[in-house]
Amino acid sequence: MKSMSARDLLDAYAAGQRDFSNLDLQHVDLFECTLQDIVLQGCDLRGAYFAYANLSRANLSGTNLSAAELSNARLQSVNLADADLSGANLSRAILAYANLQRAVLIKATCQTSDFSCADLSYADLSYADLTQANLERSHLHHTKLSGTCLFRAQGIDLSEADCDDRTIFPSGYREASEQELL
Repeated sequence: MKSMSARDLLDAYAAGQRDFSNLDLQHVDLFECTLQDIVLQGCDLRGAYFAYANLSRANLSGTNLSAAELSNARLQSVNLADADLSGANLSRAILAYANLQRAVLIKATCQTSDFSCADLSYADLSYADLTQANLERSHLHHTKLSGTCLFRAQGIDLSEADCDDRTIFPSGYREASEQELL
């Protein structure tokens, strides 16, 4: 897998290149960068630093973003299908209309993140922290929520999600109320 520095990536992006698929970009620092419509499909982005970055409409499918810093990132309409975001920090990130089908977010921190209208079908959010996250109109078809903290999560429909006795529901209890399951 070929590697590239942050400076080289930013220069190529500024010159009009958008496809950076299958690169080794571990620990790359792209703080506050605007990279809308970028294609990073299949990249190794473990430990990457994308805090406050704008990656709207980016294709990040199949990427490894484990332990990445994505707090306050703009990720509207991003494709993160089959991505590994285990242990990533997505606090306050905007993921409205994002495709997170089959994504792995085990132990991810997603406090106050916006997942409105996002597709999280078949995603694994086991032990993730979604405290005060906005999940209005998000799709949670067979989404794994084992041990997930949903305390004060907003607009969540758990009727098709896979919860268990370790899930912390929006009410703060480990047992869902009738209203939370509707």
